[in-house]
Amino acid sequence: MTEPASEDFVQSLARGLAVISAFDEAHSEMTLSEVARRAEVSAAAARRFLRTLETLGYVRSDGRTFRLTPKVLELGYGYLSALSLPEIMQPHLRELSTELAESVSAGVLDGDDVVYVARIPTRRIMSVSITIGTRFPAVATSMGRVLLADLPESDLEERLRAAPRERFTSATLTDVDDLVAEIARVRERGWSIVDGELEEGLRSMAVPVRGRDGAVVAALNVSTSVGRHTLETIERDFVPRARATAAAIEADLR
Repeated sequence: MTEPASEDFVQSLARGLAVISAFDEAHSEMTLSEVARRAEVSAAAARRFLRTLETLGYVRSDGRTFRLTPKVLELGYGYLSALSLPEIMQPHLRELSTELAESVSAGVLDGDDVVYVARIPTRRIMSVSITIGTRFPAVATSMGRVLLADLPESDLEERLRAAPRERFTSATLTDVDDLVAEIARVRERGWSIVDGELEEGLRSMAVPVRGRDGAVVAALNVSTSVGRHTLETIERDFVPRARATAAAIEADLR
């Protein structure tokens, strides 16, 4: 990596950005030595940058390899807010909401929370108002569980034990073993349904939205109430339609 000679040039920042830029579609997951080679920095420097990025939440590791997390999108938020995932998703969410006559949302994982980044509401079905930027604990939501299911299995249990696990209703799963088992089921089948765990009477389902490298970049959610749809209807009708919408979004992202 050629570095210009200038007193205003911050070499460490340039090398850190080179480490992030080393990841692309063909190199979405790499070992430390591969990152060092592609970023043209020493192995020791690559290790420091990767561990810093991991601590900040921009990189995750299974102990041998590293990959970027969706949080790296925050680095370009000013640009992405005008031409980004939410904008790409919005027309697809609107179409799905019209088709199902239910509220449809999209969210990303930020620490222990799922954060709403796009939403098409049809009616108020929760006691709190949901807007862009609203946060809920990931463990108690369908979107959160879809996003958590994309984490390395080796990290999931440790993360769940460290996360707050508030009991919102009598149905809320708070036991770590139960949550690990439920998220494993989500990972296996590719979708999540949460029934009355965040709020009494609220039912929601979510599917993942994957980026160009196959990693989950967001979750797509449909919310309804107990009185409107049974769990069987949600699984039979909502899940395939949500998956088709996610596939259309993924095509646009590519």
